[in-house]
Amino acid sequence: VNLNECLQSAERISSSDGNFKVLEDGSVYTTSAVSFSDEKRTFTILLKDIQKHVEKKIHVDLVTDEKKAQKTRQARDTVLKRTKRRWGPIPSVMMENSLGPFPLQIQQVQSDTAQNYTIYYSASGPGIDQDPKGLFYIERETGNIFATRAVDREQYPSFQIICFASTPDGYSPEVPLVHTIRIEDDNDNAPYFTQDVFEFCVPENSKPGVIVGTVTAEDRDEPFTLHTLLRYRIVSQNPPIIPAFSLHGETGVITVLSPQLDRELVSTYTLLIEVRDMGGQPFGLCTTGTAVIKIEDTNDNAPTFKQIQYETQVEENKVNVEILRVSVLDLDELGAPGSTAVYEIIRGNDDRSFEITTDRNTNEGILCVVKGLDYEGAKQRILVIAVNNEAPYMLAPHSQQVVQSTSTVVVNVLDVDEGPVFKPCFFRMDASECDEVGTSIGKYLAEDPETGNSEGICYKIAPGQCNWINIDEKSGEVRTIKALDRDLGEMKRGQCNITVLAIDRNGKTGTGTLQVVIQPCNRNFPRIIKTDYIMCRDRKPICLTAEDGDIASYSMPFVYRVTDRNLASSWKITRHNEKSVYLSPRGDIPFGIYTIPVTVSDRSGKQGVTQIRVNYCNCVVPSECERMAFASSSVTLGVWAILAMILGSLLLLLILITICGCCGSGVMRRHVTDDCANHNLIISNTEAPGEEVMDHNIIPLQNTTDQVGCGIKTGDQQTFEMVKGRGHTLESVRGGGHQTLGSVKEGGGGQPVMDTCRYSYSEWHNFTHPRLGEKVHLCRQDEEQKHSEDYLLTYNYEGKGSLAGSVGCCSDQHEEEALDFLDQLEPKFRTLAETCVKR
Repeated sequence: VNLNECLQSAERISSSDGNFKVLEDGSVYTTSAVSFSDEKRTFTILLKDIQKHVEKKIHVDLVTDEKKAQKTRQARDTVLKRTKRRWGPIPSVMMENSLGPFPLQIQQVQSDTAQNYTIYYSASGPGIDQDPKGLFYIERETGNIFATRAVDREQYPSFQIICFASTPDGYSPEVPLVHTIRIEDDNDNAPYFTQDVFEFCVPENSKPGVIVGTVTAEDRDEPFTLHTLLRYRIVSQNPPIIPAFSLHGETGVITVLSPQLDRELVSTYTLLIEVRDMGGQPFGLCTTGTAVIKIEDTNDNAPTFKQIQYETQVEENKVNVEILRVSVLDLDELGAPGSTAVYEIIRGNDDRSFEITTDRNTNEGILCVVKGLDYEGAKQRILVIAVNNEAPYMLAPHSQQVVQSTSTVVVNVLDVDEGPVFKPCFFRMDASECDEVGTSIGKYLAEDPETGNSEGICYKIAPGQCNWINIDEKSGEVRTIKALDRDLGEMKRGQCNITVLAIDRNGKTGTGTLQVVIQPCNRNFPRIIKTDYIMCRDRKPICLTAEDGDIASYSMPFVYRVTDRNLASSWKITRHNEKSVYLSPRGDIPFGIYTIPVTVSDRSGKQGVTQIRVNYCNCVVPSECERMAFASSSVTLGVWAILAMILGSLLLLLILITICGCCGSGVMRRHVTDDCANHNLIISNTEAPGEEVMDHNIIPLQNTTDQVGCGIKTGDQQTFEMVKGRGHTLESVRGGGHQTLGSVKEGGGGQPVMDTCRYSYSEWHNFTHPRLGEKVHLCRQDEEQKHSEDYLLTYNYEGKGSLAGSVGCCSDQHEEEALDFLDQLEPKFRTLAETCVKR
């Protein structure tokens, strides 16, 4: 391989496969017999420039010779191949740090056919990247291998030398010989500890055999030899008292030896430890190290009070004041849990008037009064306090069981003139929402501790308190001064805390807290919020919902009832839920406006009456009824009045037709055609009588925009509204320019004559009398007046099943050609037109 092209400055040449070696000239040799288990074998040549830190790699692929592999022979043929027996020298040994003399002969290699010898060697070990040049050489003629200087085994444990034998002409008849030179170790390195100082901790009073720690040392000489067989021992202990620790010679493990490790006597031990190779023999090399062992504190010393009795004093009613400090003695380490004192009062503090805590800085106990003392109740208090540590006490092997230290504290209570005291200091009173102004809800009294009674004490409510109660200055009686309502102002939460002042004759003041709670009552009656409803002809039930301002226990469920007996027979109430009901008629009732008194009762029986106004209207949706109510007259007529007006209008209509028939020219056809019936829907914007009708005996017909109805006006003129929207009366089309089927006829002399399609009175009488009579008869026979409702309906789809039929057959008849406008009418009007055509 060409090494110069890859890396010309290569200082280190190595192969990834130990079976192959590469020389400096690029020659590749095998170091042992190589067998190919597959068709291809690969290894890598690594080139290094140590100074420039540059690496290059050359990948080499070896392939078997196919020509030789393809040679065939018969199965019986036996091929014998003779190979020359090679000399395999044993590895040479060179002593580390050898004293020479140098050059020192190591080995000799010889060949029978070659005369020139060369070597290529490499080192293995920590210093492989610093392969010394010129360390070994070989005599070209004799094959003797020499070392030029001493070698450090820790740097170069061994060398491999590849020997090449060649003829004078450069031919190598033999395979290169690999020779190993092993550097024999010399005990030239003393062992050393892995740390400068080893630090360990062990609790005091530990039992013998407890492991403290392990010291470790190393040796750079050849492993698993006497040169690296280390032994440990303790040289000295400071302080030099009874030996407290032992050291395992082979492992370096330090254990407790003495059962009396007392931190209070010795807190730290320093051990001087020696490590020696050669199995600890005197001629071995040694090194010393230091191990520091700190004794950890345990709570083996109980705290004790410096005094067995203390005495102090405090004024009565003083709160949160320090009255005494106590201190203890403890030999344990200061600041550690084993010395931190924990104080407690074990006797004399049943009412929890005292409290004792620990000052973390001084470790003293601070005794305080947290609840005011009463001189009249007790002039002196005797307390017994005890002390412990945060850490539990541990009994040392050399110590005895100790008893908890206690001390007695005598507290003298000093008498002070004090103000009145409320008993209790927090008092609750209940008031009801239903209480009247001035109602007494209780008394709140205070006592003078000096006299034990309430004489001479005045009571006041502190400013800024609830303004709906008052307290009597002398008797302490509490009364209401306003109507109580839980939902208003300060009473919104239903309660109020009031500070009451009690003042004695000397001006001393005491305070107490009075809590007044407003209890709910049934002060509100249920009422129905919405009172006006519209019910259409489908008689869909109306949902009535009531509300009550009281709480749940005084409100729902509600009970509804119709108060009026007559209306109760026509209207019924059906329960929906606890709050609502459905109102619906029991049967068929006339259209009109009904005022129904409904009583609603709450859970406790309090009831209220609400007038429900129901407009039972002949409509499909309530919006239609609202429009009809807006356009209708302010006077409401009964059913029979409406029927009488309809009959009167029909009579006037017959008179009008008779007059028109007499005035018309030409011959009228004897039968009424379908075209005439359709002319009830002809569009006309004429709201007053036509110019041809000037007779004051005829009542003019007028249109309405929303519904068919009857109207009465005061005075001499009376109007009757017939049709809805763009409908027409007989008179509205007269003289309007429309022509009927019989309007054009041949007159005398061959001139066309305009016919107004009017008939004689007898003809119309014969045609309309039976139908009108039938309708009137049906209206009289029907108690519920259903058939009379036909005259009040709007012009929409009338439905099926009406025995009265339709009055469309009575309309005037005009010609067919002027009915194109019917194509643009709404579907309901189209149905009415088809019905008239059929008639």
